[in-house]
Amino acid sequence: MNPIEILLSVIAEHTPRSKWTGAPLESFRFVENTNRGDIGEEFICRYLASFGLEAIRKESRNRLFDLDISGRRLELKTASEDVGGSFQFNHVRLDRNYEFLLCLGIRPNQIMFNGWRKGELSEGVAGSLVRMAEGQGVTFKLTTRLTQMLPIEDLPKWVKMNVVG
Repeated sequence: MNPIEILLSVIAEHTPRSKWTGAPLESFRFVENTNRGDIGEEFICRYLASFGLEAIRKESRNRLFDLDISGRRLELKTASEDVGGSFQFNHVRLDRNYEFLLCLGIRPNQIMFNGWRKGELSEGVAGSLVRMAEGQGVTFKLTTRLTQMLPIEDLPKWVKMNVVG
């Protein structure tokens, strides 16, 4: 028998089946973390445009926020669902000049979101906010449970109620 075939067989026997295997959004798991943010921003712009809502994506990497919707500044974080059913939104910065944090959560078969005013982040309304590294207070990780997220179909209404109106 071919040694590569033997190794592949052993790997298959020792690899638990992921909830992502064969799922419609499985390809998102293969995207590098740095590209996930770009994908999330472009998705939000196109999705909102399909409802007649304009979201302008800031193109510069040196920007202080990601999206402009009706003159309001939004920071967007995109993450995939973890094994336990939560989302870990990394590199949340409270020192940046934005009004809302919008979180896009990708599940194997579903797209979720939620958004919070910047002040609600430090109040714990959005979920658990912890420092990304010991001894620094600039970048945080926001852990949000699935029960705190909303289906993507509710995003246009949320934008109209919280951002535009």
